[in-house]
Amino acid sequence: MPETGGLDRAPSRGGDTEPMSVINVCFVAHSAYGEMAGGRSGEIGGIQRQQSLMARWLARRGHRVTMLTHDEGQPAEQLIAGVRMLKLHRKSAGLPGLRFFHPRWTALLSGLARADAQVYYHNNAEYITGQVALWCRTNHRPFVFSTAHDWDCEPALVHLPSWRERRLYTYGLKNADRVISQTATQARLLREGFGLSSTVIAMPCPLSGLPPVAFEQRAVPPRVLWVGRIVENKRLEMLLDIAEQAPDLRFDVAGTPEVGSSYGASVLVRAERLSNVTVHGRVARERMPSLYRAALCLCCTATLEGFPNTFLEAWSEGTPIVSTFDPDGLIVSRGLGSAGHTVPELLAGIRRLSDSGDAWRLASHNSRLHFAGTHDPEIVMPQFERVFAEAQAGRVFET
Repeated sequence: MPETGGLDRAPSRGGDTEPMSVINVCFVAHSAYGEMAGGRSGEIGGIQRQQSLMARWLARRGHRVTMLTHDEGQPAEQLIAGVRMLKLHRKSAGLPGLRFFHPRWTALLSGLARADAQVYYHNNAEYITGQVALWCRTNHRPFVFSTAHDWDCEPALVHLPSWRERRLYTYGLKNADRVISQTATQARLLREGFGLSSTVIAMPCPLSGLPPVAFEQRAVPPRVLWVGRIVENKRLEMLLDIAEQAPDLRFDVAGTPEVGSSYGASVLVRAERLSNVTVHGRVARERMPSLYRAALCLCCTATLEGFPNTFLEAWSEGTPIVSTFDPDGLIVSRGLGSAGHTVPELLAGIRRLSDSGDAWRLASHNSRLHFAGTHDPEIVMPQFERVFAEAQAGRVFET
């Protein structure tokens, strides 16, 4: 692995005792080009948003950051916010059955070599995890992997449909030089299921910088916000059940189904029939804060998550959460809203917030306090920076 001692130094911040050596890191982030380019095209989601935020932050700190993404019509190489963007292949390129090897794997190998980074980073469990780990081990470069979902940490890997994907992901996970988990729950699952240790780092999210919106200034009648991909495990139908039982409330749905999804089509037809439900479809990033700031609460109806970016965005705006999923029990233990498993329980949590200004104000205050102390990028990103620096500087490779 190239020596790091002769590298320039990244600029120090006020709280740093010593400047940090420049990190030369490559993000393998196939679906993040849209977010890097402004968020108006390509795939949307918490993973893409966080990858973009992290890459930009590190580049601002003076580190050398490269990102590998799908070909979405951009130049072969370009610079965005100080991040060197290298395109691979179109997502749909290649012949069925053969595209796994070419162009997907061959283009990835070429991109990893072109990046010529000293540490490589991948987030989210997929076969690509194993491909990156194998290249890094072969080329004596450290590999850092970060979990994106509780599913990533359980040996059953129910979200990976094929044996090949599960085998490659497992190889990548076990051969990562450092593993980052989002929650203590994920760290425990990795220990129990794979015998692996991990560094728990909360996910970063930017604060809008706008003053908090008071209870009295939120929309009247109260609006309940639902945000996410319209897929089966997100269970939008639960929100529609709540809407049917609460005609005095208004419900905003921000998200789109997967192309050709029969589930997505059917649940949207039902949503359109409810007069108190507004389906916004895909919402531009700059419009999302206004939805959070108008909402009484964010409602999550998913079966299982990792640590949803929507939670961070809601808390940053002082918007409480009513959810079927409570990561590490934070919502309940820190008074950030309420958790429940059934439609009546979720509706009861929404009613508590709508019927009591004091209950809402306490949950809103707690939400902003928790966000500021846990998810502010200036708190979170130095932890990622330290992991990347340690990985770049430290591993002795076995051949």
